[in-house]
Amino acid sequence: MTATPQTTGRLLKRAQYRNHRAADRALAAIGTTLVQWDALRAIDEFPSASAHALAVTTFQSDQSFGALAGRLIAQGLVERSPGHGRRVEHRLTDAGKKMLAEGQAVTAEVTARSFHALSQAELETLHALLDRVGEAPD
Repeated sequence: MTATPQTTGRLLKRAQYRNHRAADRALAAIGTTLVQWDALRAIDEFPSASAHALAVTTFQSDQSFGALAGRLIAQGLVERSPGHGRRVEHRLTDAGKKMLAEGQAVTAEVTARSFHALSQAELETLHALLDRVGEAPD
């Protein structure tokens, strides 16, 4: 296969799809999904962020993130409280922190398997290249 932006984009999408499917399967064993775990990760990383900022961070629409947050609240993993101004803040419950930690171990293992064929130098090169993808030309 000749390397073109299109074929490279498809390979990137395929790698992401495979990694996400493997993570979803592994996370199901602990009672969550990749989307739910990623929301827990974002809420933990940005505790005072607005729902909109959390939606952007997790690659979701505001409406989708709102529905997801509602499900996480119903599961006892997240709590909402009034924030500054009209902002509603999200924070993890103890159960949410436990699920996040378990999910971090699971996703770390899955990701390590996904990239096992790359040497450290290759991984660093890939990281640097992907960091440049999508940058606007000067």
